[in-house]
Amino acid sequence: MHNRRIGSATVSAIGLGGMPLSIEGRPDEERAVATIHAALDAGISFIDTAMSYCLNSSETGHNESLIARALAAYAGDISEVLVGTKGGAARGADGSWSFNGDPATLRKACEDSLKRLGGDSIGLYQLHVPDPNVPYADSVGALRDLYDAGKIRAVGISNVNLDQLRDAHAILGERLVSVQNNFSPAVRDSEPQLRLCTELGIAFLPYSPLGGISRAGGLGASHAAFARIAEEHGVSPQQICLAWELAKSPVVVPIPGSSRPTTIRDSAAAADLKLTEAEFAELDAA
Repeated sequence: MHNRRIGSATVSAIGLGGMPLSIEGRPDEERAVATIHAALDAGISFIDTAMSYCLNSSETGHNESLIARALAAYAGDISEVLVGTKGGAARGADGSWSFNGDPATLRKACEDSLKRLGGDSIGLYQLHVPDPNVPYADSVGALRDLYDAGKIRAVGISNVNLDQLRDAHAILGERLVSVQNNFSPAVRDSEPQLRLCTELGIAFLPYSPLGGISRAGGLGASHAAFARIAEEHGVSPQQICLAWELAKSPVVVPIPGSSRPTTIRDSAAAADLKLTEAEFAELDAA
């Protein structure tokens, strides 16, 4: 497994997105734990979660607790595993999503996440989404204060536009180590954020990085190149997709979600896949 950087941490070039293990359609705990263990066995050392990855408010933190149990049960070395979680989004009693970037709420959410994950501090704490009802600087400032208090070791932001990224960097400086946005062959509107992250040396963490490739029919005729190049390499289109994202910039660390050991093993193998310049150019233009 090739490595990349998230702040001062060295992590695997491919991470694991934990969301599918805890929301609608999730597997039973045995398969969920097996999926996390398969990721670790494959060399994955970055796991992304959030307090809101659950079915409803009665089980807030479900995914964080699941990951903590899976790590505790793993027979191998987990000393270098980085777990990144998020605050600022929640699910209600009926499963509806809500967003709250109030500093006091974020501080309480961080404390609760730390209890579920265990340890003295959270490796990476991310603002899940900007709250339109709270000044963005106030929300980001709360994460700065959590860092300065030693509750978290690094700060990330998510679902941000270019101005929000610039504002967060101005407030946080070197504390800001990652940006997590939706990015895939089908969703590329964060290209400007990716370019700025590359310039600043900030990790860019694409969520939903497969962008529909795993669904029947793939991405359609306009993205047939992914399937054709996959066939030429003898690998899955998912691997080609992740390899393309890794080739876009050395700061990219895709975090594909998975609910089966087989799928995360397949995704992890993309870290060793090399595309030619011609292949990358064709995919980038698809």
